Amino acid sequence: MTAVMPPEKPLAHPVQNLRKTHRDETAPGSASAPEAIGWRWATFLPAFLTTFGLIAAFTDWFAMDGLSAFEAVLIGLIAVTFFWISLSVSTVTVGIVNMLRTVHHDTGDGGTPMKVALLVPVYNEVPADVFGNATAMLSQLAQTQTAHEYSLFILSDTRDEVIAEQELRAFGSLRARFGSKARIYYRRRAENTDRKVGNLADWVERWGGGYGAMLVLDADSLMSGRAIVDLSDAMARDPSAGLIQSFPQLFGAETLFGRVQQFSNTIYGAALAEGLASWADREGNYWGHNAIIRTAAFASCAGLPKLNTVRSKGALILSHDFVEAGLLRRAGWSVRFLPRVKGSYEEVPATLIDYVRRDRRWCQGNLQHLNILGSKGFHPVTRFHMFHGAMSYLLSPVWFGLLTIWALIGVGENANVIRYFSGVNPQVNWPEMPTVNNFMILLFMYGMLLAPKLMGASAITQAGLKLRDLGGLGQFLLSFLTEIIVSILYAPILMVQQSIAVLRTFLGLKEKWTPQVRRGGQYGLRTLIGFHAVETLIGAALVAGMSAGVVTLWLMPIAVSLALAVPLSALSGYKLTRSRWLSRLLGTAEVFNSPAIIRSAKRERKRMAAALDAPTGMPAE
Repeated sequence: MTAVMPPEKPLAHPVQNLRKTHRDETAPGSASAPEAIGWRWATFLPAFLTTFGLIAAFTDWFAMDGLSAFEAVLIGLIAVTFFWISLSVSTVTVGIVNMLRTVHHDTGDGGTPMKVALLVPVYNEVPADVFGNATAMLSQLAQTQTAHEYSLFILSDTRDEVIAEQELRAFGSLRARFGSKARIYYRRRAENTDRKVGNLADWVERWGGGYGAMLVLDADSLMSGRAIVDLSDAMARDPSAGLIQSFPQLFGAETLFGRVQQFSNTIYGAALAEGLASWADREGNYWGHNAIIRTAAFASCAGLPKLNTVRSKGALILSHDFVEAGLLRRAGWSVRFLPRVKGSYEEVPATLIDYVRRDRRWCQGNLQHLNILGSKGFHPVTRFHMFHGAMSYLLSPVWFGLLTIWALIGVGENANVIRYFSGVNPQVNWPEMPTVNNFMILLFMYGMLLAPKLMGASAITQAGLKLRDLGGLGQFLLSFLTEIIVSILYAPILMVQQSIAVLRTFLGLKEKWTPQVRRGGQYGLRTLIGFHAVETLIGAALVAGMSAGVVTLWLMPIAVSLALAVPLSALSGYKLTRSRWLSRLLGTAEVFNSPAIIRSAKRERKRMAAALDAPTGMPAE
């Protein structure tokens, strides 16, 4: 048995042409609200003005003896990095201002009831976790008042036969739990053509006609019954909405690195998400999961073509979610982001290595969007989302370039690396970097990088967080300081690793599509050394340059982080839950006052794991 599915109700899902505009005649059309235009000015104008101010200041400083080409390049690199930092600050500012305002909320009933399909694509995942989460969500939905009708589909692309057999047993257990008449279905494809894109497309084309909306989940997604109903209500009340994205919170982190991500997402993410929702308005984005989509709109407008690039022909679009959101918007459907819908969760990579391996796949997909930016009919905000996604990775090589230049400059024209090793006067006219300038640059850059964190932390009450759910004031301040220190330690390592990911992408190296390591673990010394050899060598070179007096000591924090990449990577996987005191560190509400859906999911995972480990298997139906 590879499938227990309802009768097929086909839905046409044509492939879109990126060289031609497309308009869905059934789309009501939706323009950005005038207020959203104001928020865009309030977000982007300060970022541009402060960047131009910084360019003017550096130009004035460097041009005292004439501006060389080298100095112009240096100013350009600084401007590129600073704009994105400034944009983050202004987005958080807009978010905080919006949270302080009295904002109109949707009122009334849940709109016209819909048939909603909960889709869970899986690929070689841990069945106990996937089906345990599904049990918790279905149980809460059964207790949540709603007129909508929900069906659960586990869409398997699993290749491992042992895992596939466990999926069938878990499915049998799930059906037995809710009864054979429950709308719970399972399908395993014979071939995983086009990966997740093909998995979802297969469902849309064969069964999509029977459902007004589909709520796409990930294998590690978890949503409360209230969150699922809130998203369904929002779509039912807004006939122009093609997609509504929730703001997933991170949960389940036990390691140091996982807790840092979870704490950052909770404390700083709310203001940033609110700001993004304010200026994006109906030109929002899609993150691939925990979002509800109008099935007919998606089928009609979001069929993904293959890409022909310089390096490959007929390439699959990897980060498909951004593109699907853009296709919906160009066809006349709105794409909204509702960060205030609570109860949407996902898990987080446990270690630095797990994070980087996932990030390499994301890097390849986001850089692929550079080939799509010129597509016909995309809204300008859609193009910005795609460009921003690519820049989030391209900034790392830019930062690395600035680090290299700063190291080469050393302490000025009379003491730089090239002069030291060549013994002759270099052709480059090095700008002077006295102590006060080094200090001011370092202070300014770190200040701008930390500003969104400080602003987000100051607005936790506006985000609905309570200090008691963060362990109290003392614990929160300790966690806040710890997060900043740990983030500073790991930032240089991530900069180098993302630069490597960009290089691998431009060299045409393909990242393997493997299941994400959800729980992570400790890696052996050989793996750690091999994975972090580049950072370690760069850090050692910087330290050696400082010892020789030709590299500024102001780079010491970066040098130390890179030189200690191996032990820091090992530390990233340390489980804070091993110690009663450390288990409180970097804790959020998911730790101190865990929501009912998370407690339920943990129980159901254990129950499902015990059932799958039992000597006699569950009936698979």
